[in-house]
Amino acid sequence: MLLNKLLLQLPVATPDSVAANKIQSMTNTVTSHVDSLAQQLHPDSIAAMTPDKIVDRFKYLDLGSLVTSLSSQLVSLGLRILAAIVIFYIGKFIINKIYSVVRALMVRKDFDRSLISFLLSFIRITLLFLLIITVIGVLGIETSSFIAIFASAGVAIGMALSGTLQNFAGGVLILLLKPYKVGDYIEFGDLKGTVREIQIFNTVINTYNNDRIVIPNGGLATSSLKNFSAEPYHRVEWRVGISYGDDVEVARKVALDILAADPRIVHTDADVKEDEQPVEQPHEDQQEKPMPWWKRLFHWHRRHAEELREEHEARLAALIPKPNYTPSVNVESLDDSQVTLIVRAWTEIADYWGVLYEVNEQIYKQFPQHGIHFPFPQMDVHVNS
Repeated sequence: MLLNKLLLQLPVATPDSVAANKIQSMTNTVTSHVDSLAQQLHPDSIAAMTPDKIVDRFKYLDLGSLVTSLSSQLVSLGLRILAAIVIFYIGKFIINKIYSVVRALMVRKDFDRSLISFLLSFIRITLLFLLIITVIGVLGIETSSFIAIFASAGVAIGMALSGTLQNFAGGVLILLLKPYKVGDYIEFGDLKGTVREIQIFNTVINTYNNDRIVIPNGGLATSSLKNFSAEPYHRVEWRVGISYGDDVEVARKVALDILAADPRIVHTDADVKEDEQPVEQPHEDQQEKPMPWWKRLFHWHRRHAEELREEHEARLAALIPKPNYTPSVNVESLDDSQVTLIVRAWTEIADYWGVLYEVNEQIYKQFPQHGIHFPFPQMDVHVNS
């Protein structure tokens, strides 16, 4: 009974009094910490430190929490390193697969060898760079600084090598668009020659004198050039001057006979060889296997798309006027001292120079034999005595 009376006389702690007590306790703790820090920052505190005080401070150090924190951080670091290694090898495996697939597609589509090697190297380097950035991010290192460094370096290099980068971009465009290829005879300004090599920054051509000329790709990609090998046939022209009074019909007949005697010259449109792709005929023993309905559906759509594409190409080809391959001889102009005839004939590009020079020689030999004269400048001098 006495114990119950004593308990009833004790003051009951309300929620407000509990909160006030907690706040007072936290305030006392902060004040003690501030006083301790002030004493440590005081210049005389260093002199006041003694070995006993240092030992007292280490007595209250919680080694268990320290070990627990270090162990958790080591485990986290180990897991990050393990994850980075796994991601690196998986990414490298994926990069190799992408490399193989892209290479097979380029070879199947008959890409240029220089373009294949350049694009494959570019793809591999880009993917490896992205993989390294990803691995660095998995390790917990801030990647924005690395990206900023590479971006700054790229801007600086681009400003320093602006002309070289222009040639680089021109080489990429040439390899992609293919305005010419290795083996073509091109003319760029005053330069003429056969393309020997297409590099990333330059194009190397060889003249007929076997002079090697290196042309930057920037100019070739952005300027006009003439490709003599783009079409399989080329027209050859000769301008022949005959004297006034000579029979034009006789000169025309002699010139046409000279052209008809050369087998390298195209005489009619029927002599032109069309570029036709060989069509594989199925073997007699081979029997068509029945295809599933879904394969037949996709096959029909693909065949219909090919038919539409062929019809579109045929319609475009019909809009382009076809040249007249029949040899011709016409009067081009009536000059001061001669009648100029223009002789035209078509030949394959490989026979162009041989036909040009040999027909020129035959005209010089046979025209005088048929009474056709070549005028030349004359000067009459009159002496007055």
